[in-house]
Amino acid sequence: MTEETAVPTAGATDIRDAVTVRMPADSAYLSVLRTATAGLAARLDFTLDEIEDLRIGVDEACAMLLAQALPGTDLTTEFELTGDGMRIAVSVLTADGRLPERDTFAWTVLSALAGEVDAGVGPDDRVSIVLLKRRGAVESA
Repeated sequence: MTEETAVPTAGATDIRDAVTVRMPADSAYLSVLRTATAGLAARLDFTLDEIEDLRIGVDEACAMLLAQALPGTDLTTEFELTGDGMRIAVSVLTADGRLPERDTFAWTVLSALAGEVDAGVGPDDRVSIVLLKRRGAVESA
C-alpha cells in the first residue's frame, strides 16, 4: 500500500488487500489490466457475470481516460478488496484535468456495469474514475 492508497475511503475500513498496477497509458496494455481485474474479482467469489461486468467496466473507464492521457505517462489502477466488494480507481495525468462527461452513453454503460461510479481530479490534473462493485448487489433498473 502506498501513501496515496493509505487514505481511508468511505465504507472501505475493512480492506483485505490493496493492489496497484501501473503501466504505460496505451490501449495495447489493457488486456493485462482486464486479466488482473478478473483474477482479483475471482478471489472475492464474484460470479462469472459480475467478473465480466467488472472487466468491461474497467476497460470502459480506461478508454474514457486514455483519450486525454498525456503521451508517455502511466495509467495507474488501484484495487482495494474488501469483505463484500472491490473498489477500483483508474487514473492518468492529463493536460487540463477535464472530468469525463456524466451524461454520455459511455458513462451510463459504466454505471450499469460497475454499480457505483465517480470521477475526480487530483494534483497535477490527474483524472480518476472510481468503480465500486459489491458482490451479489442487485442493480435497480
